[in-house]
Amino acid sequence: MRSLATSWSLLPVSLLASITQAAHFEVAVGKGGQLRFDPETLDATVGDTVTYRFFAKKHSVVQSSFTQPCQPLTGGFFSGFTPSNSSDTPAPTTWTITINDTKPIWAYCSQTVGNHCQSGMVHAINAPKSGNTIDAYRELAAQTPNSTSPADLLPVGGVRKLHVDVGLDGLTFTPSNITELPRTVVEFSFNPKNHSVVQSNFANPCQPLEGGGFSSGFIPTAVSPSGALFDIVIPDTKPIWFYCAQTAGTHCQKGMVGSINAPTNGTNTFEAFVALAAKAPPSTIPPKAPLVGTVTVNGTIINSFNGAVLNADAPINSTVPPPGTDVPPAWSGMAGGGQPSQYNWAPDISPAAVSFLQLLQFLDDILLEVLFQGYNKLHAGAWAAAYPKSIVDTIGSMSAQALVHRATVTDCLAHYKKPLQGTCSYVLQTDNVDAFLQASLTLLLLEIGVLTDVSAGIAAADPWLVPVLITEVGAKSRMTAVVNMMQNHLAAAAPREVMIPAPLAWSYATRHFIQSCPDTIQGMPERTWPALTVTGKQEAPGGGRTTALTLKWDTMASSPGADSFVAWIGPWGDLEFTPLGADGTATVPGSLYGHVWIVVVSKSGVKLQDLPSVTIAGPEMVWVSQP
Repeated sequence: MRSLATSWSLLPVSLLASITQAAHFEVAVGKGGQLRFDPETLDATVGDTVTYRFFAKKHSVVQSSFTQPCQPLTGGFFSGFTPSNSSDTPAPTTWTITINDTKPIWAYCSQTVGNHCQSGMVHAINAPKSGNTIDAYRELAAQTPNSTSPADLLPVGGVRKLHVDVGLDGLTFTPSNITELPRTVVEFSFNPKNHSVVQSNFANPCQPLEGGGFSSGFIPTAVSPSGALFDIVIPDTKPIWFYCAQTAGTHCQKGMVGSINAPTNGTNTFEAFVALAAKAPPSTIPPKAPLVGTVTVNGTIINSFNGAVLNADAPINSTVPPPGTDVPPAWSGMAGGGQPSQYNWAPDISPAAVSFLQLLQFLDDILLEVLFQGYNKLHAGAWAAAYPKSIVDTIGSMSAQALVHRATVTDCLAHYKKPLQGTCSYVLQTDNVDAFLQASLTLLLLEIGVLTDVSAGIAAADPWLVPVLITEVGAKSRMTAVVNMMQNHLAAAAPREVMIPAPLAWSYATRHFIQSCPDTIQGMPERTWPALTVTGKQEAPGGGRTTALTLKWDTMASSPGADSFVAWIGPWGDLEFTPLGADGTATVPGSLYGHVWIVVVSKSGVKLQDLPSVTIAGPEMVWVSQP
């Protein structure tokens, strides 16, 4: 069966134009009591996924070479053995692999009771149509004396997952008494109305395990399936005990408990755990969630609830909430936290700080629009399957963190009753993935530069505001590293961040992203400087380093003149000037790496904070070289 799914392979941006959504295949293992894989063969491409579903009685999926059909391939995958009681209904445990190349993959069932491999229970992906065919592989398997499995019998090379329904048929976990292998992902799927999954020890069935147990938190749902999942990984063979902490209806005490790898005899059996739970005092739950495991809602990771309850009434919207609103809990969860709880407000705020805060809100508004558009397209839109789920989730977290950063700025303005910036009309560069990544990176680096400049400018008059703002830089720097890697650049190529004078940042953002705005920002220039365009680039022999750039701008004379220079703004403290030739060409200083901001100026040798007073055109961001 072929369906659309997320690709798990990180592909170069240059290939995105030709990407189609990755395919997902399902293979039945032993269905109907037959010793066969169904389908026995399939053709798959890079990024496709294959999920194996197991039927009675006890089967496995093991990768081999063509020439040794019933023997494990060194470095190959192994599902582990999966028992099942039904020939028609699959076990709740699945095995999923991802296709990393189009070479043939050979697999077999290693069950020796009945000699499954020798009896023809073999499987191939991308098998040749002639020569080493599936028929030839099956014939070799029939002549192999004995089947073997990897020595430790543990899954490797894919994802083994056990699905557990929470509250599907009353106050139950289905299944509840689980026997599973280490490395297995246990996926708890939540059903109405409001349940949780919390780890305990055997002796205290309805109380959280001290010292780091897992907790999903309370996850209220109204429909089934809800799309809300909580995943944990079984670390070893030791027994694991868990319960639902819902006190309305005393779920734990009424038998809503579960175990993983509980003893089958003795005093600490699952049945004994149920009996202890029936006599337990009222249930409790850790104050924060999720803990240890991962909560996802419709594919989006929720990093934190800001408590122990997922706010189901605050869904993750596809549009940017208006400035001045609190960050919705679901977005706070994606961000990993919300606005500061303590600002240490001063009695008043300086006019310069108000101007800087309004500029930061202005930049945050643009960045949020870009990130939200990109995330929506990557998550479930036109660019779905362009990147692995982990990368898409990271873009979602970046969007949520940017929302928290803007709320921090608007909190400060609102506290002092200063006006927020109205919503502008934007011209966003998000027509394709490359453009989205470049716009995101540019805005992030612009904000990092401004945050550094602003923090220096307000330190004397508004010291309370410095930690509020400068603590955002780390998050934005990590965001740029993610985008760098998505562009196939080295992450964080500079040892320090680049500081950009606020007026230059305002001019660039206005020139490149704004159609119109209802408000002006006090302290910013009356008009923007002309935009710089790079019309030519010279590289060192062999490529890799830019040695010279040719520039132009709207008001450029036929010759820039002898008094024109290019200011190269590098990592904080690095500011160099090179003459601008008559043809608009300037030499790149040899000490610069990574992304650099450039400005055409009428005077060289000025300090960074004085650049706006001598600027002719710019700024513009250019990629110089990897170190």
